[in-house]
Amino acid sequence: MQTLQVDVGHSRYRIEIGPGLLANGEWLGGQIIGRDLLIVTNTTVARLYLSTLMESLSSHRTAECILPDGEQHKTLQIAGWVFDALVAQKMNRDAVILALGGGVVGDIAGFVAASYQRGIGYVQIPTTLLAQVDSSVGGKTGVNHPGGKNLIGAFHQPLAVVADTDTLATLPDRELRAGLAEVIKYGCVWDPLLFDWLDHNMAALLARDPEALTYAIARSCEIKATVVAKDEREHNLRAILNFGHTFGHAIEAATAYDIYLHGEAVGMGMLIAADVSLRIGLIDAAGKGRIRDILARAGLPTEVPRIGVEKVVELMHMDKKVLAGKLRLVLLDRIGRAIVTGDYPESALKATLQEYFA
Repeated sequence: MQTLQVDVGHSRYRIEIGPGLLANGEWLGGQIIGRDLLIVTNTTVARLYLSTLMESLSSHRTAECILPDGEQHKTLQIAGWVFDALVAQKMNRDAVILALGGGVVGDIAGFVAASYQRGIGYVQIPTTLLAQVDSSVGGKTGVNHPGGKNLIGAFHQPLAVVADTDTLATLPDRELRAGLAEVIKYGCVWDPLLFDWLDHNMAALLARDPEALTYAIARSCEIKATVVAKDEREHNLRAILNFGHTFGHAIEAATAYDIYLHGEAVGMGMLIAADVSLRIGLIDAAGKGRIRDILARAGLPTEVPRIGVEKVVELMHMDKKVLAGKLRLVLLDRIGRAIVTGDYPESALKATLQEYFA
């Protein structure tokens, strides 16, 4: 087991990474503070791991709330199910929510925890690679709106993150590949050595080699913990972790969150952002080519849906990085170094949007 620390000043918590954590009742019970627990999960994960988790926490009073599976269900209406469960179980401010599942479960559970009785504790127990390397860490919570992704939410740090790597054994191949998109992102924006490591170890990751997966998870969490500690609420530095997300979120919203997994959309978004970076003289053609190549080798889509420039522009301007009407973009100066800027030629952005979306 590996242990990492996240410290944002007002909140400190540990990320535990390793095999067999859900079934280790003695250890897990000691990590969960709170007598009353509500386990929030979805229909897919419940069949696989809910009974194991409840058995490990048998010394606590536990209840469950099982949500439908899929990004299209990340809505206020479904979040209402969790509020209803808390009220029905007469849970108070000392209750703790356990988010057992992927990014959708974690985001909804965290959002409810931030809101219920003006804030209760929650623990992230991510069961997908994407959640283990990214969404479970850092305290971003929220739900989608038809007008854009994650438009409704709050910053609310978890009490702990417990990433049981054994859960990746049941992860569909497509979900595994989608999670790799976020690992590639960390290499692009922060760590060129991680990018090089991915270049040499992609086959091992796709084959689910435990050592390779554990390294990818731990290094990704290390990077995110470092960035979040410097800028919890995304005033400046943390925005680099949205590389590919502005375009990717537009793709997700335009396709009703029903065609592409989040990581797939982010992968396409990274390719588009690299294209803008190339057009304005930041990253070179070889760098953009390396990004396209590693996305393709990870089995991620590199052909962008032709959803129309006008629609994409409309959705992008609902992005949370818009300031004073100007869309700021996360671009690459080189692999391993990202910048957030609103100072770019509009003609370059228009040319990229025309090439990929028209």
